[in-house]
Amino acid sequence: MQRCIGTKMVNSSPMSRAEYNAFRGWQIPANENGTDDGYLVEYLDGGAPNTSHYAGHVSWSPKAQFDAAYRPTSGMNFGLALEALKQGQRVARAGWNGKGMWVVYMSGMDLPPFNTQGTDRKVNDRTAKWIGEDQPLHTLPYIAMWTTDATGRRAWLPGWLASQSDMLSDDWLIIDAP
Repeated sequence: MQRCIGTKMVNSSPMSRAEYNAFRGWQIPANENGTDDGYLVEYLDGGAPNTSHYAGHVSWSPKAQFDAAYRPTSGMNFGLALEALKQGQRVARAGWNGKGMWVVYMSGMDLPPFNTQGTDRKVNDRTAKWIGEDQPLHTLPYIAMWTTDATGRRAWLPGWLASQSDMLSDDWLIIDAP
């Protein structure tokens, strides 16, 4: 078997094995203990619903395994926010002080070796001389922030870096498209 690791957000409700089986309309197998403590778990990351009572796929998890894998949170941790970014989502912290701020994953791109903005400003002039004017300039993937600059104008901040507070916070949210 292949070893895997998973990280996901779920909804949970304390429920014994017997209660879960009764909820699903199942008989408890003779070799299982119905009084086992556990949780009804609703997965929020896709999958077809398997009961009309929940929007997501539900299953039952023993208490010890659930407690080892999950902890209460009001939002996503930074690791989940990074995974959301890699899947093309926009994310933000609930605690950010600016309104409308969010970050997004930007894939790498090739730029012409001699890019200009206007007639008198050669953006990549020095770089073109260092690597050769016939070489394209390739940018690596990065995280960019949509924010407000010092003049109050909305602007991209390429190469945004997370602070230690950002990385240790559990208030990351996926920002839905407008």
